[in-house]
Amino acid sequence: MAGEVVHIELPSKDADRAQSFWSGLFGWSFGSAMEGMDYRMAQTSPGTGAAVFPSDKAGTPIFYFATDDIDASAAKVSELGGEATGKMPVPGHGWFSSCKDSEGNPFGLWQVDASAGS
Repeated sequence: MAGEVVHIELPSKDADRAQSFWSGLFGWSFGSAMEGMDYRMAQTSPGTGAAVFPSDKAGTPIFYFATDDIDASAAKVSELGGEATGKMPVPGHGWFSSCKDSEGNPFGLWQVDASAGS
């Protein structure tokens, strides 16, 4: 459903500590999601996930919202005074766009598409 939160990134100064925290709090089970990158994902409910990864930008979670048309949504972000990058593939899963709203708050757009990146 468009606008539904489908993923949350939790940038972490200490990814091991963050993983332990979220696993302990909710019982989330993390696994490595991207080869060559320390990006640990957990499925939090059917169709929804979270990730922890090392970052100097800890303290600012990034929410990803579902969209049926990432190109149109990214264009709308810009039209409304925000910023959006071009879509990038997550091969076999879908597309994402990193965005900022009109106030500079980071968020992302996500479109499911199994053919992305192929």
